[in-house]
Amino acid sequence: QVQLVESGGGLVQAGGSLRLSCAASGRTFSTYTVGWFRQAPGKEREFLARISWAGTITNYADSVKGRFTISRDNAKNTVYLQMNSLKPEDTAVYYCAANWKGPTTYDYWGQGTQVTVSS
Repeated sequence: QVQLVESGGGLVQAGGSLRLSCAASGRTFSTYTVGWFRQAPGKEREFLARISWAGTITNYADSVKGRFTISRDNAKNTVYLQMNSLKPEDTAVYYCAANWKGPTTYDYWGQGTQVTVSS
């Protein structure tokens, strides 16, 4: 069993940056592909980025490509999402997920962290 805890969210002005962390329990976390998603009020959950277990393969949604960077430190059982040039439309609850099964299916999900970008 793996438990995921997101942190690093908060209130930031447009153009600013935040780094989200996804800390995991369980020794198998380092073997999992991990993804980041977000969900804004009244909208569907949106895929943002994905990173392979070794960190060698990353994928991004077009909406965040060039602004967000996913990385991981398996020694710390943590995956990060560096978010730069934030826009008000990036306001959402951000979630990490582990053990990718295909498209948006993962075995484990965190509780989410709120990111609010003011204009």
